[in-house]
Amino acid sequence: MAKSKKQEELEQQIGELTQDLQRTRADFENYRKRVEADRAATYQHGQSAAVVKLLPVIDNIERAIVHIPVDLADNKWAQGVASLVKNLEKSLSGMNVQRIEATPGTVFNPELHEAIQVDEDAEGDKEVIAEELQAGYIHAGTPIRHAMVKVTRTSDQ
Repeated sequence: MAKSKKQEELEQQIGELTQDLQRTRADFENYRKRVEADRAATYQHGQSAAVVKLLPVIDNIERAIVHIPVDLADNKWAQGVASLVKNLEKSLSGMNVQRIEATPGTVFNPELHEAIQVDEDAEGDKEVIAEELQAGYIHAGTPIRHAMVKVTRTSDQ
């Protein structure tokens, strides 16, 4: 039983339309994934921008805490101001924002730290942080503000 020419043309047309439909479905699925990724990236960027605007407030509160007079250290108001930083850091942690480790002795990492000062007189082959001058922060694994640090050299022992 031979297929007529018309039937072969119809089967070929059905095959082509099926392939077109499969390509369209794949294109749409790729588009949906791309839009979802763009939406997530936009949300992340907006959150990062808002956090960056709050960081100077945290810096100023921390500076104020460091300079609390000794006679006011036990004052309830002063302790309340000191607790503000803890509350802000807890809120930032809930938004996936962490402070960059920059304590003295930490190995200098140019991806996370910005060297503002370098102790040229120090000898050694390993660059480590001598002092943190301004805190840095990471949001969702990406630095949103590098930690400003003073760097020195030490021998690897």
